[in-house]
Amino acid sequence: MTATTTDAPTAGADVRVTFPRLVRSEWIKLWSLRSTVWTLAITAVVIVGFVLLITWGMLDANEMSGSSDDVNALDAFGAIRYLGPTAVAVLGALTITGEYTTGMIRSSFAAAPRRLPVLWAKGLVLALVVFVVTALAVAVAASLQALIFGGQGASVDLGDPQVVRALVGNALYVTMIGVLAFGLGVLMRHSAAAITTTLGILLVLQILFSLIPWKPLQDLTPYLPNVAGSQMTLTDAMIEQQAGFTGSVVLSAWEGFGVLLAYLVVVLAAGAWLTKRRDA
Repeated sequence: MTATTTDAPTAGADVRVTFPRLVRSEWIKLWSLRSTVWTLAITAVVIVGFVLLITWGMLDANEMSGSSDDVNALDAFGAIRYLGPTAVAVLGALTITGEYTTGMIRSSFAAAPRRLPVLWAKGLVLALVVFVVTALAVAVAASLQALIFGGQGASVDLGDPQVVRALVGNALYVTMIGVLAFGLGVLMRHSAAAITTTLGILLVLQILFSLIPWKPLQDLTPYLPNVAGSQMTLTDAMIEQQAGFTGSVVLSAWEGFGVLLAYLVVVLAAGAWLTKRRDA
């Protein structure tokens, strides 16, 4: 009596490392971190809360002064470009530096030896998540602003393409700062260094340049990442008004976008070059 045997399939024989699978893997990694949920939740609450508080403050100030001037409801969204990127910068840096700290990056690079697709998958997932969360927070803030303060003439005009562009610009700006922090994390491979550098760029450089009475520094100020990128959050009319106050070079919304994008390309390209040449 004979028995017929068949070869058992080798586990994982038909599994190939593709970019979509890397994206799915990075999606799971990102949401497995408690810091992701907390950071994004804080970002959303800060955006909605400050938009409503500032709108209420502007109306209250008008009432106390007896002014009949119309309130520009879009001004209330100005807090986003200062507060929104702060928490997102931490998330962006930790997305990559956390793996270097734990040593998990070795497993990631062992699964995808070409390395760079791992970085692009991480960056793509980070950008998509941050943009969607920030855009939803901006939409909720605009809706609540119209619901609570619309009767007092303080709600953004969603029929104005300039206003819509500025609102979307807020989400895009916050997202790009998160990716910039990610790129610095790739370069430095150290959480504290990447976070400190990003927050220094956002919070310190502009103040430092304005305090030092040296014209070359003042001329460079509009080209700082946060200053240039924040132009995306303004309408053309607001940018013209800004130019009248500053008297110096003022970038348009698209010029500001281009400058910040250039920073991202340089940082990510440098990070990719080093990743291919350094040990994990």
